[in-house]
Amino acid sequence: MTERQIAELLVYDAEEACPYLDGNVARLPLRWPMRGVSRAQTDQFLAAGDRRSGPYLYHTQCPQCQACEPIRLNVAEFQMSRGQRRVLRRGDQVLETRIGSPECDERRIAMYNRHKQERGLDLRGVEVDAAEYQAFLVESCCETLEFSYWLNGELVGVAIIDRGENSLNAVYCFFDVEQSHLSIGTYSILKQVEWCREWQLRHLYLGLYVSGCRPMEYKADYLPHERLIDARWQRFPRVSDGK
Repeated sequence: MTERQIAELLVYDAEEACPYLDGNVARLPLRWPMRGVSRAQTDQFLAAGDRRSGPYLYHTQCPQCQACEPIRLNVAEFQMSRGQRRVLRRGDQVLETRIGSPECDERRIAMYNRHKQERGLDLRGVEVDAAEYQAFLVESCCETLEFSYWLNGELVGVAIIDRGENSLNAVYCFFDVEQSHLSIGTYSILKQVEWCREWQLRHLYLGLYVSGCRPMEYKADYLPHERLIDARWQRFPRVSDGK
């Protein structure tokens, strides 16, 4: 059995309202790997376009739409914009980054719920409880880390990250909306790039890019990047690099 051939159980496969584009129908079959996913297997799943939610993997198979495009950075090529440099410099002056295992507590749950509400991401209109938070952001089928961001000893941001053999995978990030001026979401991605370079990893996966969905379009600001389109990773360069 090769690294890619891991036994999986299909646990959900139904069409539903698209969480990204109003009026569209989505199909995101959830697969449960029946044993732990290794770092090498994590790389393989990500390169094939898979995403993770809790202990499940999924790959969009929507009936009439292909707007969701997995997006990744080649960290050796990535170049910060001037605005991104400012965010990193400002964040480094005031924020402390801690890396550990994902945790679930009242502060994290409250911050997650408010972030979704204030950023227009709360499609259900219902706050998650501890069990739902645990299922989504703590449970995993692979090696998963929590990057937490602290301001004067107070937790102000959380990023859930999967570790592959040659990559990191940004699963989800949320932050204290009272600290929006620090651009913690952007800062978190830039710190993940730093850690990829520190750990000599090749790629940082940023999830899905969805044209027409404002909360997902920001990912195109990180250049150059690659998107998985028609089963091929296609490069999107900076206009000035001529490649």
